[in-house]
Amino acid sequence: MGMFDKMSGGLAKSRDKFKESMNVLLDRGPALDEGFWEELEETLVLSDLGPEAAFSIVEDLREQATRKALPDAYAVLDMLGCRIEAEFASGGEGILAEAPAIVLFVGINGTGKTTTVGKLAKAASDAGRRVILGSGDTFRAAAIEQLQVWAERAGVEMVERERGADPASVCFETIERAEAVGADLVLIDTAGRLHTSDDLMRELQKVVAVVRKRAQAPVYTVLVVDATTGQNGLAQAREFNRSLDLDALIVTKMDGSAKGGIAIAISHDLDLPIIKVGVGEGIDDLRDFDAHEYVAALIGDYTSDEGAIEAHRAEEAAAPPKMTWAEFVEMDDASQIEKKKHFWEKW
Repeated sequence: MGMFDKMSGGLAKSRDKFKESMNVLLDRGPALDEGFWEELEETLVLSDLGPEAAFSIVEDLREQATRKALPDAYAVLDMLGCRIEAEFASGGEGILAEAPAIVLFVGINGTGKTTTVGKLAKAASDAGRRVILGSGDTFRAAAIEQLQVWAERAGVEMVERERGADPASVCFETIERAEAVGADLVLIDTAGRLHTSDDLMRELQKVVAVVRKRAQAPVYTVLVVDATTGQNGLAQAREFNRSLDLDALIVTKMDGSAKGGIAIAISHDLDLPIIKVGVGEGIDDLRDFDAHEYVAALIGDYTSDEGAIEAHRAEEAAAPPKMTWAEFVEMDDASQIEKKKHFWEKW
């Protein structure tokens, strides 16, 4: 079973909910009146895209409908897939592909960080790279042993210390060992941190700071997010990004999520590229992220026009700034207040 089949199956609930909402929307008729735009925005919000991305998408489609004199709702919805696809932040391709590199993996407990590190180590080792793992999770029971199993499976070296050791010192030793043996890829697993705990986040900041100060190679911090957590995943990502200035995302458990739209919300709101997605438990089920396949799995088949997506991004960059979600939230017009209240209650 390919990545698209697994993702499509996993996002079936999200896709069914989206299609049902779209059918209700179209049942009201094809007219491009205010009610259509409000219901389209509500549908996107309820599909876990979040209010910011939903607002951006609808405002842009509304502007294009006017500029291109689109005849009806069907013409607008024909553009929806490409417009959603354009919401993903671009970049990040070189984080795991270029050498040398040091990559720290962060996130809360249960997102699959250790398994993700192991799968990446196996893939890189199979591709002929010299990989070293760092077991920076010195607190969770069996975390070191779990990563050791992956190191043996991948045939790579792992640096570890006793349970309860200072994770920053483990990272320091990992980098020293990598330089000594000429490793070109260092993957460091960190302990799960509750994004709501200031003390734990400060400790993680120390780990990242030590690595960046000691390293001679480029250092990247990647957040691993569980897709099944929905909007809580967005809250996690905001706090980790605020504390650590993240470089990219890996979204796991996409094959079992009914809240798949959250990947769009996080990437859009924080301007972070998604570099990998987990679509199963198998060792080969951590795949490169493909925005087209993701959106097709989320909303159903649509035609992706790469030229149109790039043209849209260029147009957005050159155009005068439109109203942002933050500006919209600050508006005090009575009709807008009611609209905001409606969306927040639904969300």
